[in-house]
Amino acid sequence: MPELEWRRLKDRLFTAFCICSTALALIPLGSMLYTIFMKGFSVISLSFLTELPAPPGEPGGGFGNAIQGSLIVVGIASAIGIPLGIAAGMYLGEYPNSRLSRAISFTADVLTGVPSIITGIFAYMLVVLRFGGFSALAGGVALATMMLPFIVRTTEEAMKLVPWELREASLALGATRWRTTLQVVLSTARFGIATGILLTIARIAGETAPLLFTAFNNRFWFDGVMQPVATLPVMIYTYAISPFDDWHAQAWGGALVLVTMILLLNMGVRLATGRRWR
Repeated sequence: MPELEWRRLKDRLFTAFCICSTALALIPLGSMLYTIFMKGFSVISLSFLTELPAPPGEPGGGFGNAIQGSLIVVGIASAIGIPLGIAAGMYLGEYPNSRLSRAISFTADVLTGVPSIITGIFAYMLVVLRFGGFSALAGGVALATMMLPFIVRTTEEAMKLVPWELREASLALGATRWRTTLQVVLSTARFGIATGILLTIARIAGETAPLLFTAFNNRFWFDGVMQPVATLPVMIYTYAISPFDDWHAQAWGGALVLVTMILLLNMGVRLATGRRWR
């Protein structure tokens, strides 16, 4: 067989292998999404999205308080984790060789590998025991702890992608170092940082274990940051292990709502990235 034909054959075989591997990887994802949609779509209604849960054993009710609670807890986590993560990532990107940068980098690497349940126990000891009860704040602290290393790394990498010539040009024009970092480097890296933040929020939105130790659960509407609060992951878990068939169906509905929220966040990331390249 001529060398050229043999190379073409190898190229086609490898391309076919890549296509088959991609298809195999998509089968579990497609199956999961299909199952969630088929089992959860019949439950979705306006009352399901806006009403409180029904008492145990009674039909009806909804996940309105859990949707509200998830948005609040994730909002608290974002308010804590995003500024701290961006600040630490900016320092790593601008002063990579300092002793503090090495300590921050090591801490971020360690936090990346910590199981989520350990993060929940940490927040339990830090907030729940100190303030004497489960709360939305404790849940936000737990999720913020999980957010930090990912935002730090995303910000650091986005800052490193900014050419040093831009910094030198800004300094040559008389700008101070902090003004150069905030108005030139951070402005240039904002799309990459925003993408990492949205992906991190999508990741923590489905965490259950940390919230079992911190936010706990609540069958009523949000009543303050220092009170227990319902969240979608915990409600889905609670309903899924219950002995009631109606609760099982509502757990599928809650799973569909949660997956839809995460998909919308990921679509937002794609749109932001596409706008950046355009």
